[in-house]
Amino acid sequence: MLHQSSGKWRLGLSLSLVTVFLWGLLPIALSVTLQALDVYTVTWFRFLVSFGILAVYLAGRKQLPPLDKLRSMPFGLLAIATIFLALNYILYLQGLALTAPANAQVLIQLAPVLMGLGGLVIFKERYTLRQWVGVSVLTLGFVLFFNERLSNLIAAKGQYLLGSGIIAIAAAVWAIYALAQKQLLQKLPSSNIMLLIYGGCALLFSPFAQPQSLLTMSPLHWGMLLFCALNTVLAYGSFAEALEHWEASRVSAVLALAPIVTLISVWAVGWLMPNLIAREAITILGVFGAVLVVGGSIAIALGKKSVNR
Repeated sequence: MLHQSSGKWRLGLSLSLVTVFLWGLLPIALSVTLQALDVYTVTWFRFLVSFGILAVYLAGRKQLPPLDKLRSMPFGLLAIATIFLALNYILYLQGLALTAPANAQVLIQLAPVLMGLGGLVIFKERYTLRQWVGVSVLTLGFVLFFNERLSNLIAAKGQYLLGSGIIAIAAAVWAIYALAQKQLLQKLPSSNIMLLIYGGCALLFSPFAQPQSLLTMSPLHWGMLLFCALNTVLAYGSFAEALEHWEASRVSAVLALAPIVTLISVWAVGWLMPNLIAREAITILGVFGAVLVVGGSIAIALGKKSVNR
């Protein structure tokens, strides 16, 4: 039996937008953090802090996973979700270290697209004609918004191109994680599933982490690292809960807005602190593309009526 959404689409939309905002800021914080730490230590720290915070929160509310439910868990599917999320994190960071925040956020948008297609195939979700038009508008918007960056990507060589390829692979493995996560919602609430996944990922990266390097970081890098860790808890918590209430294909459509948040944030940070991150120039054509992306995402997300229970 496949997981069915609750139908509370307004809640699903709100949670998806929270995820968009947090994921849009994340590449900037990660780029700064990677100036002081290696990718394995950053990833290990994020998962460990996320596991600790969520465990304390659930214990305080007496909502830790019950033993009888754990025994009935499909551990094969849980292992797939854990391993593929861990792969996504490390591959994305490795690719980000070789490219730039804006480029990374463009390419990682393959992830929600693939998740949406997976929702159509695996969970038998359906798009209406209006939603397919929305897909076309969204695609055109991305082409216009990132026209200069896409041409740079095609002409890229060496490390930049390698990093872009790594991020594309990260997007594919994330889509597999997301679909496994949605199916696991049949057995446990989203918070319980994320607790198990965070703990498993922290264990996976423990042998490769170098905790001693945390002692030499500046306050700026500590602040960015803590933001990345808290971002993991809040963004993935919101994403997992959104899947509980809304169709995977619609959640994926809203997540397509994340690159716009990233580009605006990169521009703002570059203007306020030019020595930290270079400012991104957005042309009039890019602004028009951004409008199309927003319009296309809204058309996909709200293309047909959902029953609100």
